[in-house]
Amino acid sequence: MVSYMISASSGRPVTKSQLAYETIKARILDGSYGPGYRLVLDQIGRELDVSAVPVREALRRLEAEELIQFERNVGARVTAIDPVAYQHAMQTVAIVEGAATGLAAPLLTPDALARARALNDRMRRSLAEFDPLAFTALNAEFHEVLFGACPNPNLVDLVQRCWTRLAAVRDSTFASVPGRAPESVEEHDRLLALIEGGAGPDEVERFAREHRLATLEAYLARTR
Repeated sequence: MVSYMISASSGRPVTKSQLAYETIKARILDGSYGPGYRLVLDQIGRELDVSAVPVREALRRLEAEELIQFERNVGARVTAIDPVAYQHAMQTVAIVEGAATGLAAPLLTPDALARARALNDRMRRSLAEFDPLAFTALNAEFHEVLFGACPNPNLVDLVQRCWTRLAAVRDSTFASVPGRAPESVEEHDRLLALIEGGAGPDEVERFAREHRLATLEAYLARTR
């Protein structure tokens, strides 16, 4: 018989394997488990009050998502993303998210645009006492409001997969280049103005893509 536990994130019953998966993934994405962090099965099992088996199943799922990797004689570690891999991933995000945002633009309701603007206003206010992790979370929510209206579910899925892959690095990007944060907020204003002004999908896509690539360029300039 399959036993269930209550997910802390959703409040719904989940299997032990799913609970382990959700918990570990959340800790990777919020930076609690940073790049290179060693994941010890027994320790995680004790924390979650489960055996090593569901933890191992969870780690295999996370390995498939490239969030962790197994090293011989070491075990599982959170994947460290090098600048080249980050560059390639961000280029992919720029392309797919730009396309999704362009297709979504004509379908965005006034309520959705108001929600996006409110999120960007919160980002602007947060600059006074800058918290990179909080800023990044708001940034992700802002963009999800926009591309989430895309009528192509495959494209939305691709964007979300890319964001998951980049999550650990994005959490540190604005910490590494804090000067990019106010620029990003201003670009959000311009993106919203384009959409509200009825700009065509191609123009919105181009601006959204250039916005994402500007963050990549700021990050790479710091590493050169």
